[in-house]
Amino acid sequence: MQDLNDLAYFAKVVEAGGFAAAGRLLGIPKSRLSRRIAELETRLGARLLQRTTRTLTLTTLGERYLVHCQALLREAESAAETAASLSSEPRGPLRVSCPVALAQQYLPEVVTRFLTRYPQVQLDMLLVNRRVDIINEGVDVAMRVRDVDDEEPGLVVRRLRQASVVLVAAPELLAGRRLDTPEALLGLPLLGALEVDRKVHLRLAGPQGERRELILEARLGIDDFGVRKAAALAGLGYTLLPLPYCQAELAEGRLQRLLPDWSIPGGHLQAAYAHRRGQLPAVRAWLEHLEENFRDQGSAPV
Repeated sequence: MQDLNDLAYFAKVVEAGGFAAAGRLLGIPKSRLSRRIAELETRLGARLLQRTTRTLTLTTLGERYLVHCQALLREAESAAETAASLSSEPRGPLRVSCPVALAQQYLPEVVTRFLTRYPQVQLDMLLVNRRVDIINEGVDVAMRVRDVDDEEPGLVVRRLRQASVVLVAAPELLAGRRLDTPEALLGLPLLGALEVDRKVHLRLAGPQGERRELILEARLGIDDFGVRKAAALAGLGYTLLPLPYCQAELAEGRLQRLLPDWSIPGGHLQAAYAHRRGQLPAVRAWLEHLEENFRDQGSAPV
C-alpha cells in the first residue's frame, strides 16, 4: 500500500523544482524529504528522479508516475472537499495569504473575531508581499490590492473596498523644487516596488483625464510599505503609499503629498480564490466575514 504522503511529496518536489524549495513549501526539512523519496524509489524498485548537484530531472518512469500521482492527489483532495462541503459547520484547516502591512493594519481584530466565531477552524495565515500561486501553494484565499482585471484567469474575486494611494516625500527632499507635472519627478530618487522588468512603473491620471506612465529605476526596490515610509521620512526618496499608512505623517508635516492634482488609478482590496475552494464552509465563512468586517469599517479607502 502506497503512502499518499509520499506521492504528495514526490509531486511537490517536481513542481517546486527541487528538495529545498519543496521543503520550504511543505514545512519539512530537506533531508527528511529526500529520505522519503529515496524510500519510495526503493519500494518501487526504480529511479524516479535523476539528481546532480545542480539539477533535478525526471526519469521516463518518473514522468509517467508523476501523472498518476497528480491524478490520485486530485481525487483525494476532491473527496476531502466533498466531505467538508456536506458539513454546514465551518471546520478544518483554512490557509489565507495577505501582504504583511495590510495584515498588520487591518486583520488583528478581524482574525480574532473569526476564530472566536468559528472555533472548529484552524487558520493558517501566510504573510508575504509577493503574489502567491494560489493553486500550487495550497492557498484557499489570497488577499491583495489589485487593479481592475489584474488577476489570474480562472480565479474568483470578491472586492472588499476601494484602495487609495498617494505619492509622498519628506519636505527636505522637495526644498526648492517645483513639482507640478509627472516629468518633474524624474530628478528625484524613487523608492518603490519593482515589476518583472526590475523597474518601478508609476501610472498617473491628470486633472483633465490625461494619463502618464513613468518607468523608472529605483533607489530602493522593495514591496514593504513600512520600509519605504521609513526611507521616505529619512529624505532618501519619494514613494507610493496607501493613504492610511501615511495619514499621520501628512497631518504632522513630516511627509508631503506630491502632485496633488494627479491621482493614482486605484485598485481594490480583494479576496481571490479558486472556484472549487469557495464551496467549502470554512472558505465561505471567511469570505463572508471579510465582507462583513470591511463593510462595517465604512467607505474610507485602503
